[in-house]
Amino acid sequence: MQPSNLLFASTLIACTTGHAAPGAPAPPATTTDPDKYRVVLDNEHVRVLDYTDHPGDKTSLHHHPDFVLHALGPFERKLIFPDGTSRVVSFHGGETVFMPAQTHAGENVGKTDTHVLIVELKAPR
Repeated sequence: MQPSNLLFASTLIACTTGHAAPGAPAPPATTTDPDKYRVVLDNEHVRVLDYTDHPGDKTSLHHHPDFVLHALGPFERKLIFPDGTSRVVSFHGGETVFMPAQTHAGENVGKTDTHVLIVELKAPR
């Protein structure tokens, strides 16, 4: 990983850890926003999602287990966590980062579509 991507990944993980939903877990993203998430592969090890949205689009509160995200292009989005806190994250395109399990809603606050591949891991770390 290039130094700039390592710093980016560390910052993104720091911004999103510790924001698990209290009580019952939120539903998976494919249940809350099937118009934006397309399942590419689903087996006993991983679920691969192709996610696309447009500027101004929002997602409902949902949960991702540990996952790897690959940004197919640049985007900026706001992540809103169950405790009401939020963070804006930006990708230049081409970055690949590991993300710990989390619950969030999202909003495309940039000027470009969001297009990412998400590989959700089915085995716990």
